[in-house]
Amino acid sequence: MLKLYIANKNYSSWSLRPWLLMSQAGIAFEEVMVPFDDLAATSPFKQTLQPLAPTGQVPLLVDGDLVVWDTLAIAEYLAEKFPEKTLWPADAQARARARSVCAEMHAGFSALRNHCPMNLEASMPEMGRVIWRDQAAVRANVARIVDMWQELLDAHGGPMLFGDFSIADAYYAPVCVRLANFALPVPAAITAYIERVRALPAMQRWTAAALAEHRFVDFDEPYRAAP
Repeated sequence: MLKLYIANKNYSSWSLRPWLLMSQAGIAFEEVMVPFDDLAATSPFKQTLQPLAPTGQVPLLVDGDLVVWDTLAIAEYLAEKFPEKTLWPADAQARARARSVCAEMHAGFSALRNHCPMNLEASMPEMGRVIWRDQAAVRANVARIVDMWQELLDAHGGPMLFGDFSIADAYYAPVCVRLANFALPVPAAITAYIERVRALPAMQRWTAAALAEHRFVDFDEPYRAAP
């Protein structure tokens, strides 16, 4: 059976991507949780993990003797191993577009990532308002995401970015979490897409497990007195 190493579900956006893809697509795998503390350079687990992958990081997919350690590489491997799952769109042009938007996520949107980290247990609208007011780069990231999603939804008719659930939706699921939890302003059609992703059965299971990891923390409190 495939084995997927992941970090804390509450915080690990990169772990969410392959986990959601495999779970929603019905691909059987064994999950191995590696808490962030165990990814420290001096931890025994880190020393065990390092020989498996040059980065010593998660997510990490193990299939027998094969180790795949990058989220896009994991997605591509799964698409080739399970062609019947149609993890990429069947149409060649749509497939190229899906790969393009995933690569854009893989390499970009650093402002949104840095200022709005994934934290499933926290609702942070006050922090989101401060970030939206002060961070032009975040506003630019969100504008690009909104334009991209709207164009894809208009072209393919929904409910997901390319019609049916695909790698692209798994790749942008952490963005859906960020936009919702920080209450960043987006059009109604984009909010509806976000809610459809959050309602996916596999996403619901991930969220429930994430909320069980820690008690709720009110991250809004320091921002309530912000000018």
